[in-house]
Amino acid sequence: MPKQEYPLTHLQNYLPVGAAALVLDLLQHYKVHLTITRERKTVLGDYRHAHNNAAHRISVNGNLNKYAFLITLIHELGHLVTFLEYGNRVNAHGREWKLVYKMLLLQFLELAIFPQDVLLALQSSLHNLPASSCADEGLMRILRRYDKKIEGMLLVEELPDGALFALDDGKIFKKGKRLRKRFQCTEVKTGKLYLFSPVYEVKKVS
Repeated sequence: MPKQEYPLTHLQNYLPVGAAALVLDLLQHYKVHLTITRERKTVLGDYRHAHNNAAHRISVNGNLNKYAFLITLIHELGHLVTFLEYGNRVNAHGREWKLVYKMLLLQFLELAIFPQDVLLALQSSLHNLPASSCADEGLMRILRRYDKKIEGMLLVEELPDGALFALDDGKIFKKGKRLRKRFQCTEVKTGKLYLFSPVYEVKKVS
């Protein structure tokens, strides 16, 4: 099963020390049904608003390190609070969401629970919040320092030009030139071109 249900008190195993009390307060206040999922490559978390008497639902990938898990959870709580205030009348990651997310994030920054490098990256991003932590390449690089290291796994930007790399589905690509914010890479089997984020994690092929 891809999803696992946990009692709220078990959440502290996924959070930085000192964060659990505030997280639990927010989840209980907004009556959130939280699900911890296995890794999803396309999203770190998501939010589904309450309907038909069901609770608000948030899911977060359980493979994230504690700092990435908390930041993703705050991001999704931002969507929940924005929905409560504005419904579907505003853009998902528009000005209103950014203000709410910033308000929530500042509450956790006051707890002094983040290491200095993560704290500085978060403080820097507050001036121009991206649509997701995945889109904040500087923050992603910092957060990756706290991941469990897997042999052979590298960011696309760490590979030399022309290097081969594989995705989880077995497809193999050759790294090409950088085009503004993305690297143009060629799928070896088909010759098709794809764009990859510099901070996308892949497996180097010898």
